[in-house]
Amino acid sequence: MAVPRTAIYAVSDSRFFLGAVALVNSLRLVGHEEPIFLVDAGLTLEQRRLLSDHVTIISASEGEHSVFLMPFGPLEHPAEVAVLLDVDIIVLRPLTELIEAARGGRLVAFVNSEPNHDRFFPEWSQALELGPMQRRPYLAAGQLFVPQALGERLLPLWAEGQRKISLATTRYGRARLTDPFYFADMDVFNAIVAARLEDDELVMIEHRLAPHPPFADVRLIDADGLACRYTDGTQPFLLHHILGKPWLTATRTTLYSLLLPRLLLSDDVALRLEPKDLPLRLRGGWFAAADRFRTDVQAAVYWNTRWQLGRFGIRTRLAEARQRRAARA
Repeated sequence: MAVPRTAIYAVSDSRFFLGAVALVNSLRLVGHEEPIFLVDAGLTLEQRRLLSDHVTIISASEGEHSVFLMPFGPLEHPAEVAVLLDVDIIVLRPLTELIEAARGGRLVAFVNSEPNHDRFFPEWSQALELGPMQRRPYLAAGQLFVPQALGERLLPLWAEGQRKISLATTRYGRARLTDPFYFADMDVFNAIVAARLEDDELVMIEHRLAPHPPFADVRLIDADGLACRYTDGTQPFLLHHILGKPWLTATRTTLYSLLLPRLLLSDDVALRLEPKDLPLRLRGGWFAAADRFRTDVQAAVYWNTRWQLGRFGIRTRLAEARQRRAARA
């Protein structure tokens, strides 16, 4: 089978289905017609059926945690340029210039947000058997543009490196932010970049072009056209909703959550869902608006409580106590 010039890859389980649909629909709305490969990390049969007309579904290796599956798609179905995207992303405008930069033979990636923009651990080298490393800005692994030649070097190492760490040593286990593999797949990826890439093989894009919540200073200009801009006129390429997902928990209203009804329920999307498939707060109408107000208040109280606990060190002490109890169990 011929290798496509460009292909897009993502991973989803049943809990992230709505995010996967929003990602696919946003890609198609901004004009991307490239094949999309979706690694099934636990979709339901109905979710697979709905997606199967729009993506090529790849069954994941049994027993693999979904966080470690990102390299699996491009390793199974390579492309001249592989675009790797998390499923909590909405693409706002064509990614063409990033794809073409990667076609020139360089890895294109976004620098992670502060305070983790310079995260680095010398321990990565020994744990992953990588040898000498060159410290660089810490890159977000949830949106990558990988030329085939570099992918053949980096992706097998990424998959292999992830098998060398225990899930218990990451944020999905008992790890703290100060532990070298807290961010799991992203720490492994950055270790490999630090050990295997030369400076001229890397294009680093500023974080504000792929922002996280609360999407500070970004304004929604046109929901139908997915147009968002900073106050200085700059247009981000995408929105990345890290941490709590608005379809799973009562998060504050953000640009991302405001765009979800347009991407999931509108008549012009590739895969249209029904309002009943979404939580009330993500639908249209007065009742949905009232529910968004309720969740905004609930989220504000929650995050203010967390801030107060953190301010006095209470949250840290509670976490340490939980870890001590778990260690004795």
